[in-house]
Amino acid sequence: MSALFTPLALRGVTLPNRIAMAPMCQYSAGPDGLPTGWHLVHLGSRAVGGAGLIITEATAVVPEGRISPQDVGIWSDAHVDAWRPITAFVAGQGAVPAVQLAHAGFKASTYRPWADHRGGVPDAEGGWTPVGPGAEPFLPDYREPAVLDQAGIAAVVTAFATAAGRALDAGFAAVEIHAAHGYLLHEFLSPLTNHRTDGYGGDRAARMRLTLEVARAVRAVVGESVPVLTRISATDWVEGGWTVEDSVVLAGELAAVGVDLVDASSGGASAGASIPVGPGYQVPLAARIRRDAGVLTGAVGLIVEPEQAEQIIAAGEADLVLLGRELLRDPYWPRRAAAKLTTTPHWPNQYTRAF
Repeated sequence: MSALFTPLALRGVTLPNRIAMAPMCQYSAGPDGLPTGWHLVHLGSRAVGGAGLIITEATAVVPEGRISPQDVGIWSDAHVDAWRPITAFVAGQGAVPAVQLAHAGFKASTYRPWADHRGGVPDAEGGWTPVGPGAEPFLPDYREPAVLDQAGIAAVVTAFATAAGRALDAGFAAVEIHAAHGYLLHEFLSPLTNHRTDGYGGDRAARMRLTLEVARAVRAVVGESVPVLTRISATDWVEGGWTVEDSVVLAGELAAVGVDLVDASSGGASAGASIPVGPGYQVPLAARIRRDAGVLTGAVGLIVEPEQAEQIIAAGEADLVLLGRELLRDPYWPRRAAAKLTTTPHWPNQYTRAF
């Protein structure tokens, strides 16, 4: 029996296997952040390919929460209508559709990667003023953020909760809160980017407050049967920054307010971080959090070979593996993995021929 191809029950949802498609920005939204046919094909092909959990790219809870003007969102009823055929197709292939709810914070209003320019997008080109815990931009050529006051922070919590409700209306069966990679919630978590002296800054408990408020509000909206995941940067890879020890504490607190699985990525708060990139380089972070916090975790980061993914699950280092670039290269990676690791792979849809 392959560990990678055992089901995973998360509240009222059962994943058919332990393979998830990691959120990957596509910068290909239509006007006003609406998903398009690109997203149907991008997400749908990986569902056909056999991934058990399909997570959208960072999906903005408010317009100013987009990384670029070309990012998708879920802040209106129009978004709900646009997402419905996509989630229906994904679910129809036997996969579980999930949305990553996101706010880019001071990394918002930037050009997409293949644009002719870098840095902040001016208003004249469709940009906007980002927000953050402080007034310092992420990089000198990024836009200077407006500092969130108490009312602004409360509005962020409400926006995440409202977006979670819309996600259910749109047909998503699970939600992931994006609290990683130097975006808004991570900006509040990390001492590198949070220098506030009010109740949302200072010690670790205060810096965790916004993320926990968001998680609590999302859980209240989605009810008891819908899985809630949270993606975190388990370490900043910078001395004096957020650490894996901090993440163990955060994971325990997230579980206490209703988060079911912690998706352990890393980095993003500092452009100068020295990250030891290599095969499975973030797996020890997921393993540490799983062991010390006693929560389910997802491992991500240069997981390429089926045998590598199998070992991660079989050894109890994580409960889920999330594949990004490897699924871009090969949407049928899960089916090929099943051919290697199992003798009778089963897919709960009509696509059963071997590859």
